[in-house]
Order: sequence, then C-alpha cells, then structure tokens
Amino acid sequence: MMKNVLAGLVLAAALSLPAAAALKVGDTAPDFTTQASLGGKVFDFHLADALKQGPVVLYFYPAAFTTGCTFEAHAFADAMDRFKALGATVIGVSHDNIETLNKFSVSECRSKFPVASDADQHIMKAYDAVLAKHPEYADRTSYVIAPDGKVIYEYTDMNWEHHVENTLAAVQKWRDDHAH
Repeated sequence: MMKNVLAGLVLAAALSLPAAAALKVGDTAPDFTTQASLGGKVFDFHLADALKQGPVVLYFYPAAFTTGCTFEAHAFADAMDRFKALGATVIGVSHDNIETLNKFSVSECRSKFPVASDADQHIMKAYDAVLAKHPEYADRTSYVIAPDGKVIYEYTDMNWEHHVENTLAAVQKWRDDHAH
C-alpha cells in the first residue's frame, strides 16, 4: 500500500514538473541582491544576509495583482506568524517593477513580508523559474533554502494553493532536524 502511495506521489510530482528543471534539493542556491518592498518601503534584499537569520522561503510568482498571485500573497501573509516562529524569512519574487511592488506589498502582502523586483529576470533565470509558455513571467516555484545556502525543498505548480503549506512543512522539518 505505502509503495503504491509513494509511486503515485513520485509520478504526480514528475507530471507536474515544468519542461525546464528547477534547482534540485541539495543544490547551492544562487546568491543575489535586488530591490524589494516591505510595507511600501524599498530596501536592498541580499539572500546571503537573510540566510544568516535562518532558512529562507523564496517563492516566484508570475505577476502582482493577478488572481492566483493575490491569493498566494494573502496565504503567505496569513502564515507569516508561523514562518517567523520557525525563524524563517519569506520573500516573493516577480518581474514587476518596484513601484508596482510597493503597492502589492501593502495591499496583497499586507505589509507582512517583502516582495522583490526581478525586472531583468536574472534571479528567475538563475533559479530556473522562468515560465516556459510565457518567458516574460516567472513560473510559480517555491524554494526553501537552509542557512548553509543549500536548497532543501523545491515545488513548482501554477496552482498557488499548496505553496504555503508545503514550504511551511519543509521549514518545520528542517527546524525539527536541527533542534539542539
């Protein structure tokens, strides 16, 4: 029974993968610095600095103010207390310019977590998170990166619904495995 469940999960995961392969668990996450907005205030987000504080949930989304991206932002905002309790930083990344993200960070992210601009797509390309059918947009891909810079979880699905619970579970598992 368990073998069938695992085989089904493996098959489902394989079928949901995009044509371009995302970074894999165990890969080193590419470092980056970019402009981000939290509560409508612009700052420079540097991945290496964030990792000094604990794990980072890096999620890519196609475009601010679109339906799925709005629902996903609301879900991450609602879960921020749980992420913070686990010592995790959450940051969303899209191709949107910083002016758009200043508004999105307040209205849809509810000033709970930052969103970063990747207008030239250098971050989404480094993370292999470009949407194959519409390469001007990011694919909906979420990563959890451990403080050592290694990818410990990756999930790609255009449906926004499981990104928050899956990344939260990955952070919880990492925390449990590293409890002293």
